[in-house]
Amino acid sequence: MAIGQSSKGKGVIERTGGVSRTGLARQKTIMRRAEDQDKFANLGRPNRIWAVSSIHGERAALTGLHKQLVQAFQPGDRLVYLGNYLGHGLEIQATLAELLNVRRALLARPGMEPWDIVYLRGAQEEIWQKLLQLQFAPDPSESLQWGLEQGVGATLQAYGGTAEQGLAAIQEGPLALARWTNSLRAAMLAKPGHNALMSALRHAALCPERQMLFVHAGLDPSLPLAEQGEILWWGGGFASIKQPYQGYQHIVRGFEQTHSGVHRTDFTTSLDAGCGFGGPLIAACFDENREIIQLLEQ
Repeated sequence: MAIGQSSKGKGVIERTGGVSRTGLARQKTIMRRAEDQDKFANLGRPNRIWAVSSIHGERAALTGLHKQLVQAFQPGDRLVYLGNYLGHGLEIQATLAELLNVRRALLARPGMEPWDIVYLRGAQEEIWQKLLQLQFAPDPSESLQWGLEQGVGATLQAYGGTAEQGLAAIQEGPLALARWTNSLRAAMLAKPGHNALMSALRHAALCPERQMLFVHAGLDPSLPLAEQGEILWWGGGFASIKQPYQGYQHIVRGFEQTHSGVHRTDFTTSLDAGCGFGGPLIAACFDENREIIQLLEQ
């Protein structure tokens, strides 16, 4: 019911279903905060922050980089993987297994907490999730072809699928396509930790203490972080960052279309030397002044 203004003109409260507008607003605020916690990781008060560039299924490069990183990792450090674990490379499953193995090794150290290691969603992970819902796409054939052009074929093969199977299922109809995508889901679920890792991906990692923000590929400086949406993994806007963004003095990304290596400006750092495209995998260590104090390549 709705309660209008009182006879004294004070204490006006409108209610809907027995909940005041104030109560609804508070509930919405709590829900938004919960959603933000699911989307954005807070790095707290770190010693140093390690950031790893796009991997693209290159297990050997990741293993080699991990050997260096694990030795250099200090108490109080944080580790942020900047997305694109899947796609292009031929060792997708082994790449995810390596990520999980190093996570377990680091969490076994005294003082380490699960939230000290963060995995961001990259474009390849987004493409894979879209493929797993292909039966809902307006044009499944076009969506599959686009995904293949972006490199999802390697991920598809890793979980027992082929483009030919997908196209055949599309021709057969929605039920056949749903069975096919469900078989891919089942294949991922059969690999311990793979689905859990994909479910734990964050949109960005925040470090208010250091005034640093970590994203996968893009950031539109004209939009609030909560409204960035797909810009974060499809890219765009990053080159136009010429000043601090919403209190963050420095923004780091792990994928860049030209794969031009390590590129820094006063307010940004790009880490992408083309791992998966013939280039090395990179990890950078940032100190309390947001400077790169150690750079690993493999």
